[in-house]
Amino acid sequence: MAADLVFRNVLVIDGTGAPGFPADVAVEGDRIMAVGEAPAGRREVDARGQALCPGFVDTHSHDDGAFLRHPDMAFKLAQGVTTDVSGNCGFSTVPNEPGREYMPGDISGPGAGWTDLASYFAACMAKQPAINNLMLVGHNRVRAHVMGMERRAPTADELAAMRGHVARAMEQGAAGLSTGLIYEPGRYARTEEVIALAREAAPFGGLYATHMRNEADRLLEAVDEAITVAREAGVGLHISHHKAAGRRNWGRVGESLAKADAAHAAGTSVTLDVYPYTAGSGPMWQYVNLEAIDREWAENVMIASCPDRREFEGRMVPDIAASEGWTVEEAVRQILTAPRGKEVICIQFIIDEADIETNLRHPRMFIGSDGIPVLKGNPHPRLFGTMPRVLARYVRERGVLTLEEAVRKMTSAPCERFGLAKRGQVREGWFADLVLFDPATVEDLATYEQPKREPRGIRMVVVNGQVAYDDGRHTGAGSGRMLRYRQEA
Repeated sequence: MAADLVFRNVLVIDGTGAPGFPADVAVEGDRIMAVGEAPAGRREVDARGQALCPGFVDTHSHDDGAFLRHPDMAFKLAQGVTTDVSGNCGFSTVPNEPGREYMPGDISGPGAGWTDLASYFAACMAKQPAINNLMLVGHNRVRAHVMGMERRAPTADELAAMRGHVARAMEQGAAGLSTGLIYEPGRYARTEEVIALAREAAPFGGLYATHMRNEADRLLEAVDEAITVAREAGVGLHISHHKAAGRRNWGRVGESLAKADAAHAAGTSVTLDVYPYTAGSGPMWQYVNLEAIDREWAENVMIASCPDRREFEGRMVPDIAASEGWTVEEAVRQILTAPRGKEVICIQFIIDEADIETNLRHPRMFIGSDGIPVLKGNPHPRLFGTMPRVLARYVRERGVLTLEEAVRKMTSAPCERFGLAKRGQVREGWFADLVLFDPATVEDLATYEQPKREPRGIRMVVVNGQVAYDDGRHTGAGSGRMLRYRQEA
């Protein structure tokens, strides 16, 4: 019996962290048919000198809306990502009231036709997405749906309504609750509110994934709060884009990781993710108090997307200020008080390179891009380059990780944590999400100046058995699926 697709003479990096080994790998339908000796294939790929591994999992994406606006998901597919975990930082597409605007810069926007996770998944599948998507249900969205942008604690009825929305999402396949406690309206929630909502994930063995309340001067307090939420709710904890922001805090990730390790040893399961860049990115208005602008912060900010002044995109705030005759503080105010100021996305250079390496070495650390798919401006290069950057810079060039360990962090480990059943390993009978790449040449090409360049060294990407990316060509296979937590699909 012939297989649909056979890779010959390939180095298999199976995702478990075990040493790579030479083999042939056969794919039939949406599954891996054989690893070792393989039958003839209707298509055979001579993969000599190449490595084959499971498809990469982006554990921290904001692609909820992108699955509808950009179903080809070219920026993820070209870097070997076959599955996104969406709905992070408390922002998700559900629950939803069609036509309602929830928050400035909201990822779904008015006119959305779905109401809950099941109908959102159906809307995505109608677009024939290129890659898979797993969802978290976002606290900011749930709170805004029930309470708007109110700066207060919920009433008993409001809390009950919020709990109902989280429970419904979990029933429909969400992996857990996410928060973004630095953002509006999540920042107005007390710890007790978050615990009550996270408890709705517990019957499903779900997770609490958090953009913590503080990643700078009060980092350690925020870690304590995150651990408390998970412990009291009876769920696993996943800390998003772990960092110590701001020069005065550099090096504190060691203390933060020590707290995570202590909690893990005491029985609260803790995992984390990191992006391999010294800059973060997000909606600029969420980081700024216009009455007391942090000049040190502003001097290290680049404008990624600015609908009112496109000429500002890709430029640092001090450069904009100088060219316009403004102070740095005035530049920030002018940008954010413009008619579409709350749609501005910024890039913040706030992270220490040494902290990135400390994070990457941690055994329970995964890789998440945190990319924001606003393609009209100059997005953070992590949207296009995260996974190849790990393989090029931190494996091949710097030796921070072995190839096998880096692949494990991007495949089997997050699949196990986020309930991606029978994915994340090159293993017979498992789903054929696969990446063929050249370990000697794989490299991210996206830069802050040219952020939308696809990487090189990724030869082929297979999603559910279909070739979705082939020697630089996006095939349009549209074989992605909406995945449900701990369900085989």
